[in-house]
Amino acid sequence: MDGLTINTSNAVLKTGETTKTINRVTQPQAPGSATEVQKTFADTLTDAVNSVNQLQKESDRKMQELATGKSQNIHETMIATEKADIALKLMVQVRNKIIEAYQEIMRMQV
Repeated sequence: MDGLTINTSNAVLKTGETTKTINRVTQPQAPGSATEVQKTFADTLTDAVNSVNQLQKESDRKMQELATGKSQNIHETMIATEKADIALKLMVQVRNKIIEAYQEIMRMQV
């Protein structure tokens, strides 16, 4: 648990620390500070879309290699294609849930 608890306050009193230490313990780090880096929701979505895009590109590359005869390994091609397909389906479902949540919020009475 963050902040000033009974254990931390007793430890501060026993060691004779100043109120500056107490304030440091009770105040959480500001978002974006050097000790705490948080990703925004938009950053998380962007990373997910980029990941799906990379899987799609890898699948396309393997299919081209198979079609041109550069690769004889159909198993790796099929695995890459299925990974890309599953990732795309997941991304579409997440998008649908986000849209559903947005529409539900818009229907709420204020």
